[in-house]
Amino acid sequence: MIAFQKISSSQSIAAAMRSLLTLLTACALAIGQTSVARAQSRSVPIVRDAEIEALVTDYATPIVKTAGLGKQAIRIVLVNNPSFNAFVDGRRIFINTGALLQAETPNEIIGVLAHETGHLAGGHQFKLREQLANAKTMAVVAGLLGAGAMVAGAASRQGGLAQAGAGVAMGGTEVAMRSLLNYQRTEEMAADRSAITYLASTGQSAKGMLTTFERFSSALSLTGTRMDPYRISHPLPRERIANLETLARASPYFDKLDSPALQQRHDLMRGKIAAYTGGGASVLQTFRKDPRNIGARYGDAIATYLNGSSQSALSKIDALIKEQPKNPYFQEIRGEILLKQNKAADAATAFQKAGTLDSRKSSLIRMSYGRALMLTGTPANLKASINEIKAGIGRDRESPAGYGYLAQAYGQLGDMPRSDLASAEEKYYSGKIQEAQIFATRAQRGLKSGSPEWIQAQDIISTKTKRK
Repeated sequence: MIAFQKISSSQSIAAAMRSLLTLLTACALAIGQTSVARAQSRSVPIVRDAEIEALVTDYATPIVKTAGLGKQAIRIVLVNNPSFNAFVDGRRIFINTGALLQAETPNEIIGVLAHETGHLAGGHQFKLREQLANAKTMAVVAGLLGAGAMVAGAASRQGGLAQAGAGVAMGGTEVAMRSLLNYQRTEEMAADRSAITYLASTGQSAKGMLTTFERFSSALSLTGTRMDPYRISHPLPRERIANLETLARASPYFDKLDSPALQQRHDLMRGKIAAYTGGGASVLQTFRKDPRNIGARYGDAIATYLNGSSQSALSKIDALIKEQPKNPYFQEIRGEILLKQNKAADAATAFQKAGTLDSRKSSLIRMSYGRALMLTGTPANLKASINEIKAGIGRDRESPAGYGYLAQAYGQLGDMPRSDLASAEEKYYSGKIQEAQIFATRAQRGLKSGSPEWIQAQDIISTKTKRK
């Protein structure tokens, strides 16, 4: 992670042990999630958006390739969180919407992704597990030694020996904690250096990384907080800048700017995030220096739609479509606005255009097209909607929304067993395992025993047993 964390000092043996256990638990959660479904079940608010995912993937692809991870299917996952942060897990890079909104240039986000790719390429998650095991062992040994000394002191009525036992336990825990944090700081610096290498290899500037650390440094200065450099999991921002600035400036690409086209896509993304997370006021704040920026107008159209003024929003998005007729995401938003006006057939046309224009063939756009077809209510469109939604799910099997649409479509057709099975999948991938099992059990009653769909329901029913 790029964000740094402060570990509080302990005042007793119990508090010290709790501090280390909390740290171990937090680290285990951060590196132990192996799917988006589990991330959601642990209250990590995942965000799905075709436009943003496409852009961030374009940012990451050359970095991942030059790091030698191009064949490992690294996936970028968006987290709905306002803080500037990112982290890795398995083959996924999680990045907060707050980071995407605050970064004014693509290069800043590319620097973040390069850093996180450094963690993946360096195998830091797996090495950290070893360090966690070592730290836990050190803490347990220290606790046992301290407890033995305290028991001996109590039995012999030697208060000094008992106090010494307490000191041994606390000191051992402190050593374990500092050892782990020192290792994490070392990994962070290694990821920073790897990022500089990746950026140079792909002909990109590292200036964005320095801008990010400057932001952290300014935020830290404003808080007036004094940090013990041995009690944080990341190096201090000023230290990172000092270590990286010479390397960054040595690159022939240091002053290279992002292309105007990429900057425009970045601005559009920021406008969308600002509208969805903070409304019109956030859009105005984000683009206060350039209120006529296309990102500002895009954000304004979305904020207007979210505010309930669908006709005004439609006029604004149509103006943008006239300006960029080949932008698939403008058509996608147009479809959403038309759905709000209960014009399902027109919305389906907009989503179909979006899918045709989308070179990435996003599963999300295809599922939205299927949803619009379903909402028209005609029998022919219902069958077509199921095909479209299933095709989208086929490319994105962890999409709760897709299964939700499928459940509705099957329900309208009167096929309740398959509707219940789709609902079970929707609940499962939302992390609601018990609710998923209820729907799966209900689905099995109407499905042929031993059929692929019956087995699919059984897998969900058995999930809890397997996880134990």
